[in-house]
Amino acid sequence: MRISAIAPPIRRAISAKSSSYYDIGFAIFGVFFKHGYEPDVTTFTALLKGLFLNGKVAEAEKLFKQLLSLRLCEPNDFTIVTVINGLCKNGHVLAAHDLLCLLEKTIYKPNVMGYSAVINGLCKTEMVDNALELKSRMIDKGISPDVVTYNSMIQGLCDFGRWKEVKDLLNEMVNQKICLTVVTFNILVDSFCKEGNVKEAEDVFEIMTRQNIYPNIVTYNALIDGYCLQGKMDRAKEVFDSITGNGLKPCIVTYNSLINGYCKNGKVDEAWRLFLEVSSKGLEHTTVTYSIMIHGLLSEGRNADGWKLYKDMEARQVHPNLYTCNILLEGLCKTHQIAEAFSFLRVMEDNGLSPNIITYGILINGLCKDGKLEDAKKLLNELPSKGLKPDNHIYAIIIGSLCEEGFVDEAKDFLIKMERSGCAPDSMTYNIIIQGLLKKKEFDKAIPYLEEMHKKGFLADASTSSMLINHLQGSKKNDVLLEMMKKVVPKM
Repeated sequence: MRISAIAPPIRRAISAKSSSYYDIGFAIFGVFFKHGYEPDVTTFTALLKGLFLNGKVAEAEKLFKQLLSLRLCEPNDFTIVTVINGLCKNGHVLAAHDLLCLLEKTIYKPNVMGYSAVINGLCKTEMVDNALELKSRMIDKGISPDVVTYNSMIQGLCDFGRWKEVKDLLNEMVNQKICLTVVTFNILVDSFCKEGNVKEAEDVFEIMTRQNIYPNIVTYNALIDGYCLQGKMDRAKEVFDSITGNGLKPCIVTYNSLINGYCKNGKVDEAWRLFLEVSSKGLEHTTVTYSIMIHGLLSEGRNADGWKLYKDMEARQVHPNLYTCNILLEGLCKTHQIAEAFSFLRVMEDNGLSPNIITYGILINGLCKDGKLEDAKKLLNELPSKGLKPDNHIYAIIIGSLCEEGFVDEAKDFLIKMERSGCAPDSMTYNIIIQGLLKKKEFDKAIPYLEEMHKKGFLADASTSSMLINHLQGSKKNDVLLEMMKKVVPKM
């Protein structure tokens, strides 16, 4: 007996995001199964979807493989795509790829949607070459990529600035008579803007309109972001104002982009005006909106206004996230309110937020700037017990503070400790150590670090270069140092 008549409510329950509904649905499913009712493919697909939505990835994968091996039902294209998508969205892209390879050897051949889901997952996890290889394989198997497949690969290539290959794919689409969609153009506009090539983005925008592909709000948001990144706020505002004239309405993301642009360019009053305008347009401030505005206010030293906005945020039940709290924490540290910063840290934890390495970097930097170097080192040593690994930035803060206090030998010891922990020193770290040695007039001790810097392909920054040049001009000739300077000082 089949359960087609009673399946719909069961399917709704087992594919629900709520774990309680999912458990109820699963229990009902079990009861009917025991009584001899035969589930159909739609019910199994709903069950698989429910497992993925509730993060039960291993169970979903196991069930699907049992479904194949025990022939519980014949999976259809939608079932296969549900499983592949579920694996990819839960971060199991390689498992999805392996499953695709397994299915290729069965009678249940994946269709273009299955291949596209894996290609998209590979591109999003920076495995673009694997995605391109899979695209070639699907073509060999007689499955033609569609616009969704191409869009994923174009996005992946754009993320790495591989523009020649982007051009090749676009030409391939044209040759295969696959029409570029607004999504394709949006990927290009956004990628050019992020690279600072707003002129190229404008050209793409013009091509869109000439081909009667109408820009949507995502297109305008990308352009606004691009102009904001270049500090061209007047142009960004012009694009913002043109949105309504083109039959669209700015969304909260649009407002967030422009507010962020004004804040980053020191025009906090303009940002505040837009922030207040949001509600009058029938939109609601999000956590992102509040975070941007709070950061803008604190950056301008308007700490009281920033904290007042944080209180307003809580009162309106817009929940601060870790990013919001890190902004506020940094504001406290910058104004040397270290005790208050640690009190706020406890508030964050009480609210269920887990401090990350950025949080502790802010606190360690605050302690160092406040002259509490020993407390900063103690906090650094506590990080592994919190499940966190110190990064380059945190080591650079400690090393820099040690050098400023004149403890260059201890700073050198920290450099060794840093390397032993598997954290490779970067250009900033070397510059800090070298500057510390130069300040102590220990030029001979600086040379080995300059050599290391050169071997690793790093250059001296403006401060290090200036100190080296000043030393060279005011002392007797040092051929070894001069040769080293030629290698690490830009344009020397």
